[in-house]
Amino acid sequence: MFFKKPYLLFALVGLALALGAAWWLQNKPAAPKAELAASGSAPNSAAQPAPASGAPQRPPAVEVAKVEKAMLVDETQSVGSLRSFQGVVLRPEVGGRVSQVLFQDGQKVKKGQILVQFDDQLPAAQLAQSKAELSIAQANHTRNQELVAQNFISKRSLDESDAVLQVAQAKLALAQATLQRLKVLAPFDGTAGFRQINVGDYLKDGADMVNVEDIEAVLLDFRLPERFQAKVKPGQKAQVTMDALPGRKFTAFIQAIDPLIDANGRSVGVRGCIDNRQMQLRPGMFARVNAVFGERDDAMVIPEEAIVPQGGRSTVVRVIPGPNKDELISERVTVKIGIRQPGRVEILEGLSMGDSVVVAGQQRLQKEGTVLRIVDTSKAQGGGANTAAGAKPEAAGNAKKPSEKSGPKGGNAGPAKDGKGQAVAGENPCTRGLNATR
Repeated sequence: MFFKKPYLLFALVGLALALGAAWWLQNKPAAPKAELAASGSAPNSAAQPAPASGAPQRPPAVEVAKVEKAMLVDETQSVGSLRSFQGVVLRPEVGGRVSQVLFQDGQKVKKGQILVQFDDQLPAAQLAQSKAELSIAQANHTRNQELVAQNFISKRSLDESDAVLQVAQAKLALAQATLQRLKVLAPFDGTAGFRQINVGDYLKDGADMVNVEDIEAVLLDFRLPERFQAKVKPGQKAQVTMDALPGRKFTAFIQAIDPLIDANGRSVGVRGCIDNRQMQLRPGMFARVNAVFGERDDAMVIPEEAIVPQGGRSTVVRVIPGPNKDELISERVTVKIGIRQPGRVEILEGLSMGDSVVVAGQQRLQKEGTVLRIVDTSKAQGGGANTAAGAKPEAAGNAKKPSEKSGPKGGNAGPAKDGKGQAVAGENPCTRGLNATR
């Protein structure tokens, strides 16, 4: 134990010296700036000299973009549902017993095709009786005409036989109509649904038998806020997507606008039509609608970041040449905004094509006519949205030409195609009337 005490003492002395050195380094007095400058101990003094108090400050740096030409689409979004172009639930006009069901569930049917036949034995017998009575009435009337011509009977007898003939004709027409109503016909070309009857059922008049749907074209019903009622017009297009068919897009043509505004939701009803010869859509499907009100090929647009709201107005900071050579100054301009889209906005009034506007750094330009310095970030961003003042706008060249318009992708504006990519020829079923024959 004795030989270990000197080592303990040396350790305590070393620790005390280390603590003292650390305290001295932390509280070491700073050398005067003049001495540091003379000795050259400040390595960054030459690289970053202190600015003189009277030296002019550099103009504030801003980023700018030019007013460009682009194609804009005036549109809005809504939701709707699909329904058949024509649809009906077939019901008998007279009661009777079902003798034949002449269709299969889901079968395509033609206009005038017999779908359900009722037992017609009794009406057929009544029809035969009416024909016999009519034959007798016609013979009596003809004989009376001959007798009146020979003055053997009075004119009254001829009038009575004529009345009897008309009654017989009416009874025959009634028997024929009753017999005809025992055959239920398809009112138009379509697809039969699920039958709700069987052979042998006795049905009363008005009982549901089967529904027939015409779905070569489907109607799209949706609603828009009342502020759009002046924009939407028949003949416009709407791009439609279905949650049940992800990745597919369809084109609906606006056919009619409801003349009434819903007082509860303050919305207007709109009906469109979609060509469904591909048979991919079904009535009742949920649809997401993008209604297109118009397109402008030469709209003036600027980045959305350039708009500065000020006192209920929309303003931008335009870059104009200054009084001195190679000098640029700021000018605050009030603009009228048109269509807004993510990342860009249309300018209707206040700017001209080719003007440069500030998109970043507006807070540094509080005074009108402030000299500014443009920072070119196009190289660092790979030619992004913000372009230098001297750069040429690319949007005008990249805008779609009229000949390149293809309409909404996946739409049915052209010949429809089935799942195998084969074109479905023929007239668009949306253009035919309800009573047109196919």
